[in-house]
Amino acid sequence: MTEKTALTPKTHTTPPAKFSHGVRKGNILQVAGQVGFLPAVEGEPPTSAGPTLREQTLQTLANVRAILEEGGATWDDAMMIRVYLTDVDHFAEMNQIYNTYFEEQGLTAPPAARTTVYVGLPAGLLIEIDALAVLS
Repeated sequence: MTEKTALTPKTHTTPPAKFSHGVRKGNILQVAGQVGFLPAVEGEPPTSAGPTLREQTLQTLANVRAILEEGGATWDDAMMIRVYLTDVDHFAEMNQIYNTYFEEQGLTAPPAARTTVYVGLPAGLLIEIDALAVLS
């Protein structure tokens, strides 16, 4: 039986409840929902990357990537990405940011993706992203 390993990169704070930023079991890695917080500073509360969708999306993707890397994965291992927006009017802008980001990553076979409008994020946060990866 393969052990389950909780993942918390150095850039992330300890989760505030009984969950992990990511979990790997065997060749499967699940990244929990990430938001656009800047890398953690010990003793300081989480800080948003900025007020704009662009700033938060790029930081959120960096946070997802950090967990993938902590678990030994890359974007090429990502099978599914789920994006949660707080405003339906952000779809087009998010798609542009997302497409440019993954073009810059050199991703030739993008993962499946789903975008949902979700209004339950803390005030000021505009986007949350999670991912599922399968390592070779």
